[in-house]
Amino acid sequence: MAPNKFTKPELLAPAGDLEKLKVAIIYGADAVFIGGKEFSLRARASNFTIDDIKTGVEFAHKHNAKVYVTTNIIAHNENIEGLKDYLTALDEAGVDAIICADPYIISTAKSLNLRMEIHISTQQSITNSEAVNFWYDFGASRVVLARELSIAEIAQIRQKTKAELEVFIHGGMCVSYSGRCTLSNNMTDRDANRGGCAHSCRWNYRLYNKNNELLSKENSFYNLGSKDLMAVKYIPDLIRAGVDSLKIEGRMKTVHYIATVVGVYRKLIDDFIEDPDNFQMSDFYVEEIAKAESRLTSVGALSGKPTYQEQLYNVRSETPTQEFLGLVLDYDAKTQLATIEQRNHFKPGVEVEVYGPHMRKEYAVIDAIYDESFNLLDAARHPRQILKIKLPFKVEPYDLIRKVR
Repeated sequence: MAPNKFTKPELLAPAGDLEKLKVAIIYGADAVFIGGKEFSLRARASNFTIDDIKTGVEFAHKHNAKVYVTTNIIAHNENIEGLKDYLTALDEAGVDAIICADPYIISTAKSLNLRMEIHISTQQSITNSEAVNFWYDFGASRVVLARELSIAEIAQIRQKTKAELEVFIHGGMCVSYSGRCTLSNNMTDRDANRGGCAHSCRWNYRLYNKNNELLSKENSFYNLGSKDLMAVKYIPDLIRAGVDSLKIEGRMKTVHYIATVVGVYRKLIDDFIEDPDNFQMSDFYVEEIAKAESRLTSVGALSGKPTYQEQLYNVRSETPTQEFLGLVLDYDAKTQLATIEQRNHFKPGVEVEVYGPHMRKEYAVIDAIYDESFNLLDAARHPRQILKIKLPFKVEPYDLIRKVR
């Protein structure tokens, strides 16, 4: 086996609540990024209280993982009250870093001499090494690069800076320059740069010419959102380029999405690092990650200047599935009964895949479904109902149960 030539990058995952934080770390994330109740984008995510953050940090550190908190709004005067107290509370909670975009928040954090690192958010749209070095010299240890860079450009920046570099590899992308879109603010009075994006680019529009004549076909619509980013095939190139952290987007995504996506990238990174000279990119990684996708994907700008193929335009991309059936809560080895929290409708006779950390998989047919009182059910109908099913192998809490396609 060839010797390892590359440093293993951090795998950074999103977490919208404590359950998702735990799932991300159990499935292989080296770090998670979360939002507090204040100063954070994704205002509609569950987000964390200070007590939640303390609990999450304790869990993460117990598993040798880190917690970063987003304080990445572009603040207006009305948003800055209480900032010093909030940053101090995060530091006392043991948070490893804050992710910032507003210069006032960054300078305030620096002035407090906190233990936490300062990471510069992608909201700063940094696309060159001089900007990276400016923030590094100012006291930031890491810069999250703009999504608009190619791998070649990322590699050039890597050669000209000492700062850690973080790059998005998976999840939603902005139709505009990341963080610079004002569609939502103008159309709904919900400011994307203060956590309120209404995703106006994904709405359905009718298209007219300057004479007010309808161009789109009857009952058809036009939208201009971006496809989601999916960089599976570019992970080896990003590692070779010297990227320090590979970031998955999606704090509002489900535990199924997080477990699946994190699990695939964890295995891919580990497989490459183990033997980079003989690594072969397999369709396996793409096929596995597709089990969590509901929207069309592209490689964004990573391969070079994006084209129309990276946008949706008049294509509706959502394809929701009902393959995620339940989350394992407990298992009784004597009775072989697994206690699960149901997530989608299913009936006896369904073939399932039990998916766990490290891409562990086993298969079974569910022959009976019971409620908590051991009443036999003809179907699992109620979301989040606690059920019991028989599985002829041991399962662990946070294992996923999925319908076999």
